[in-house]
Amino acid sequence: MMLYAALIEPFVEYGFMRRALVACFALALGAGPVGTFLVLRRMSLMGDAMGHAILPGAAIAFLVAGLSLWAMSLGGFIAGLTVVLLAGIVSRVTALREDASLAGFYLISLALGVLIVSMRGSSVDLLHVLFGTILSVDDAALLLVAAIASLTLVTLALIYRPLVIECFDPAFLRATTGGGTLWHFIFLTLVVLNLVAGFQALGTLMALGLMMLPAAAARFWAGAVWSLAALSIAMAFASGLIGLLISYNFSLPSGPSIILTAGGFYLGSILLGTRDSLRTRYFPRAHFHE
Repeated sequence: MMLYAALIEPFVEYGFMRRALVACFALALGAGPVGTFLVLRRMSLMGDAMGHAILPGAAIAFLVAGLSLWAMSLGGFIAGLTVVLLAGIVSRVTALREDASLAGFYLISLALGVLIVSMRGSSVDLLHVLFGTILSVDDAALLLVAAIASLTLVTLALIYRPLVIECFDPAFLRATTGGGTLWHFIFLTLVVLNLVAGFQALGTLMALGLMMLPAAAARFWAGAVWSLAALSIAMAFASGLIGLLISYNFSLPSGPSIILTAGGFYLGSILLGTRDSLRTRYFPRAHFHE
């Protein structure tokens, strides 16, 4: 009975817990594969920059329409896409690399977004935008997150081969297709979309955590791209499930509980993973010869 009360009863008795769990599952389906490609393309910190870039658009939409799901989602998407396009343009017309250009725009966006909310909203409003409230996810938010996850999976299936080739042999992709700019832009659009979906549940400062931590942890267990993506999805959903239970049973904030659980998977993978972990590097198995 104690196990039932701790592990199952929260989702049986409370609708908001069930909606939060479904939201975590939908976020995992979209964010897991996207995070995998960010890790493979060595764009993890660029993903962090794009996560903060959506803040001013969401903040402006909040001031205009309040806590409107569709207004804040559209504002965040437009802001994130604008930053991505500006960073790409600057990197192509100047000597500045794309990651440095994106870092500059993201810092401006983050400061602008916090300033906008602070000037016209309260500290509670700012905390909601930055950290989210997954336990208050409603049916409309679930539909949005599910739609973005579905679109992400279908799009990744269609552009899977060029994305994989660009990860491991970009010179070959440029030689055979004339460049990977189109695939790069489509992929960055998916990143922004999934950050917008995560922003609705976890806020701008934590949306990237569910995308990057499971993907980074999966690198210590799997080698093939498809298995990395599948394991990232599983770890992201497990983080959501365990984080929600920790939050419910110990009266802790749900968003940080979910991200810290994902962090636990990441640290555990560094220590115990089957591929290039501390265990395999410094405590390898003994090899026996007949």
